[in-house]
This record gives sequence, C-alpha cells and structure tokens, in this order.
Amino acid sequence: MSSSTRSDRAWVATRKGLFELQRKGADWRIARLNFLGDPVSMLLPPQADGRMLAALNLGHFGAKVHASDDAGASWQEVATPAFPPQPEGAEGVPWKLVQIWALEAERGTVWAGTLPGALFRSSDFGRSWSLVESLWARPERHQWFGGGYDVPGIHSICPHPQRDGELLVAISCGGVWVTRDDGASWSLQASGMRAPYMPPEGADDQNIQDPHRVVRCPAAPDVLWCQHHGGIWRSGDNAASWQEVTTAPLSSFGFAVAVHPTDPQRAWFAPGQADERRLPVDAALAVNRTRDGGAGFETFRAGLPQQHCYDLVYRHGLAVADDGEHLLMGSTTGGLWASADGGEHWAEVSLTLPPIYAVRFG
Repeated sequence: MSSSTRSDRAWVATRKGLFELQRKGADWRIARLNFLGDPVSMLLPPQADGRMLAALNLGHFGAKVHASDDAGASWQEVATPAFPPQPEGAEGVPWKLVQIWALEAERGTVWAGTLPGALFRSSDFGRSWSLVESLWARPERHQWFGGGYDVPGIHSICPHPQRDGELLVAISCGGVWVTRDDGASWSLQASGMRAPYMPPEGADDQNIQDPHRVVRCPAAPDVLWCQHHGGIWRSGDNAASWQEVTTAPLSSFGFAVAVHPTDPQRAWFAPGQADERRLPVDAALAVNRTRDGGAGFETFRAGLPQQHCYDLVYRHGLAVADDGEHLLMGSTTGGLWASADGGEHWAEVSLTLPPIYAVRFG
C-alpha cells in the first residue's frame, strides 16, 4: 500500500465485526464488513504486501486469529497464540489465553500482546507463534494485576523503528518494559510514573503502574506519550524517565492517546471522568491536543456530541494517519467521528456501529 493512500483507508474493529472504511474527499464510507457478528478485539492493518491480521474473541470458542493476503478481501484462519502447559504449582494467573489485545509488526516479526500479560512473536505472519518466555518468566509478573479486566494485559507494543531488537511494551497493571536484545532480557522502565490509586508507600512502584496506552513518535522514536490511569506522562529519553503533564484541561484521565507521526510535540487525548464515572466530562465529548509537548493544550468540540453523551473512547479508539491531519475516533456506544484538520473539527461517520474496540489507518 503506497504512502499516498494511507489516510484514505482505515479499519474499525468492533463487537460485531471488522469494518473497512474508505475516504473520498472529506467523506468516509463503509466499504466492506468482515466477521459479521463476531467480536474483533484487534487488527494489524495491511503491510506493504497487503497482508493483515484480525484477532477475534469468540467467547466459548476462545480467541482466534485470521490472516488476509489481499488487504482484507478474503481471510483464512491461522494459528492462535497458545501458552505451554502450566507447571504444577505455578503461581499467578492461569496460563490460558483470554484475549489478544495488541498486534504490531516490525522487520518481518509480528508481535501479539495478550490477556493475561504475555507477549508472543511470529516470524511467519501468524502461521505459528512462540511465547516470549523471558518476559513471562520475570518474577515481577506475579505482582501484576488487572486494570479493568480480571487479569493483567499487554495493550501497547512499540518497536523502535531505528534499532533492531528494541521493543517497548506497556501493561495494565504492570508498568512499562523494554528489551534491547530482541527479547532475551527485559528492564522495567516506568520511573517517574505515579499510581494515585495505590497506598502512598506503593504509589511510585514501577511494577504496578497502569499505563492505559503508550505510543511512540515514528520520526522521533525516543519520544513516547502515555495516557495513564493517574494522568498523562511523556518521555523524551526513550522511557529512561517519565515526566507528568499537568496542564491538560477538563481531565487528565482517559484511555486513548495518539501522537503526530513527524512532530513529537503534538499529541491528542480523549478526556473523561475517572473511576467513579467513566464518561465524558459533563457528558460532552471533547478532544485535547497539545502542540508544544504538553506545556499547553487546546480543547476541540466542533462536530462532537455536547449533550447527553456517555461515550467512552477505548485505548485503541483514537488514531492519526501518516499525514498527521486525518484522525478517526470511535466510542463504546458505536459512534465514529473523523477529522481532516488535526482534530479541530469533527464530522460524524456513524452513530450506529457496534461498540468500537480499535481504529487503525492503513
């Protein structure tokens, strides 16, 4: 897929299928629907050769993975990540796949983050998977716990585009972990994050942080943004340290964050009320954008519902295209909105989709 078309196609993973969108001018339309009626928990958009993956969560029938070789025109079931047999007496969560929560690809390797908090890799585009045992075997894993789910999960996978073998993963609730040797070893790198939901003596514990979502700027990969359960954090030194951003209006709570592909100072957030509410502030949907690394923010509402709005935007429900101007945002109640000017104005695409789990551009 050429770079000139990457802002013209997008995919929306929902509770009842995978919707492919195409854009003409300012208007988006649904071009194709796959897996009608099935929950699609995550997708990997088409690679340069047209191959893509979709992860399904079929309840009683378990999690499944499907692959397409033609950018979503046809699909075939492939292998599903699977844990080895659980040793007798092993502590912690059961060694059983609950859901695939993240899919990313880099240099021929596909990575899958799961509930419970495990990382799998595939070198043959989903035909086989192997557990990254070095992370799963970390003794710190036994202190991880669920954040919204009953078990911890890996939801953010950030390969370093300029360094072979370097990968960052974020875990709810288990902090941020980095490997620089292709998964042979891992280091915990959540220094500076703080968990206000913990007792004061444990709030700075890196291993229990709940980063709701972490994204990396492709053009400046040492810059990372994090929407945390307790606020917004930014790192300018490749996760060696994190600094809290305290200037966000409305609320610093939320789940989603997107970063501009070439400008590491620019990022978008979907603010919400915290634990006791889980809805937009004052029941009015808004998007916060910073253009100066968090020193200041702008709040945009044009085109978004401003009364009786109870939509939550999940971790993967906000995406920015490679041009840095087109954005899509999907909600838990099936609302989907598009922006063509960096988030300043939004247009309704649909209000009747199934609940939206993830939005990704081609």
